Amino acid sequence: MRHMDHIVVLDFGSQYTQLIARRIREMGVYAEILPFWTEPAEIATRRPKGIVLSGGPGSVYKRRAPMPDRGILELGIPVLGICYGLQAVAQIYGGRVGAAPGGEEYGPSFATVTHKHVLFRGLSKRLRVWMSHGDCVLHPPRGWKVIAKTDTCPYGAVMSPGGMILGVQFHPEVSHTDDGTKILRNFAVHICEASRTWSMESFVESSISKIKDTAGGRPVICALSGGVDSSVVACLVSRAVDKRLTAVFVDNGLLRRRESEDVIELCRRFRIKLKHVKASGVFLSRLAGVASPERKRRIIGREFIRAFERVTPRRGKDMFLAQGTLYPDVIESVSVKGPSAKIKTHHNVGGLPKRMHFRLIEPLRELFKDEVREVGKIIKVPDGILERHPFPGPGLAVRILGEVTRSRLNILREVDWIFIDEIKKAGLYNDIWQAFAVLLPVKSVGVMGDKRTYEYVVALRAVTSLDGMTADWARIPPEILERISTRIVNEVKRVNRVVYDVTSKPPGTIEWE
Repeated sequence: MRHMDHIVVLDFGSQYTQLIARRIREMGVYAEILPFWTEPAEIATRRPKGIVLSGGPGSVYKRRAPMPDRGILELGIPVLGICYGLQAVAQIYGGRVGAAPGGEEYGPSFATVTHKHVLFRGLSKRLRVWMSHGDCVLHPPRGWKVIAKTDTCPYGAVMSPGGMILGVQFHPEVSHTDDGTKILRNFAVHICEASRTWSMESFVESSISKIKDTAGGRPVICALSGGVDSSVVACLVSRAVDKRLTAVFVDNGLLRRRESEDVIELCRRFRIKLKHVKASGVFLSRLAGVASPERKRRIIGREFIRAFERVTPRRGKDMFLAQGTLYPDVIESVSVKGPSAKIKTHHNVGGLPKRMHFRLIEPLRELFKDEVREVGKIIKVPDGILERHPFPGPGLAVRILGEVTRSRLNILREVDWIFIDEIKKAGLYNDIWQAFAVLLPVKSVGVMGDKRTYEYVVALRAVTSLDGMTADWARIPPEILERISTRIVNEVKRVNRVVYDVTSKPPGTIEWE
């Protein structure tokens, strides 16, 4: 999607890159992420109002370090380097970068503004900032001006002689930096002079138009699971192609309790043509004996597409497949936006077979979860659907550690149902980003009814988050956890122990697999 006024974010591998784009979008300016190796000519043709160089895990002075083409810095477009991005431009222009004298720094620090500059307009002179670096600028390029320093870095923010290139050592995109959003807004709006015309309303309008143009007069099928993403995609595509849309619900046997009934009711309510594919036997047979989470994803992705092809064997090559891939799915699955480390294969991305009989329509591919919910509100998707917690494409298969069997699925469904039921009763459901249970591949000794038991252990996971890219474990009150645990052990056969996951993201992921 091309926007007249937008900011390009070049990705050097930081897991915060998507947060930069998100923060800029929140202020009404569109931001697109491109890999660091993008050529200057390509960027010039896009005509961005500004360029942001992200952070990254590398060291600019090491061999084969990812570096931007110097031509990008000389396009006459304002540039803001963040952390590694600052170090990269400093190195290119003759500055000296090396290991930070005080050692690696991860966490809060304080910055002092030493020079009045638009970048810090409306901010206090002393700011709490978030650091995440092992290197720093030891000496800036000749003629560059220091505009802020931190308690550990004398060159905490610098600018080039002409003022077109700026750099900060800290991360303004994370919430831990005071007024970090204002810093990005000052750059995008006041320095780059980008107009604030990006909105979810404009996204909906342009997406419907794009889907119409892409599909032409051909039929579209949509992978509908009943979750937020697929439901929004179905309604969005339906607006674009009307009766040429067929929603296909693949009942793979890996879904939560009552999932099938909810999907059928949704399609009935919105008059969407539905094909219900009952394929649990096929999926479970393919997953027999498989314990690797990556193999599970690939198998499920392959069978998912095969199920679609069985529904439309004759017209498959002339049809489009619409699915609810989101930006976090892409960034965590395949390094298509830069050198970010691959964390897992996503069902809608790396889990799909290379050869398919469908062409893809992925209207939500560049959106974050909260943006998807905004789109859903605009196109009148019911709140009951939009407020649902995220559910992985591979379903319960990646919440069963080890082999997936029908009996283990039944156990996990009941545990999951009780967990969600209790947090809803406690009024906590909408305060939690995602809550689910994991069936562990271990058993523990217990005592029930004066008898020794040796049964499964389940882990409960609940997190709070804004966009799913970072998350903290939810502080569910102990008395509610006790009630949940008691119900699970009493009502679900073959479970005798419940544990609660208190790991944040990072270092952990939200899902266990």
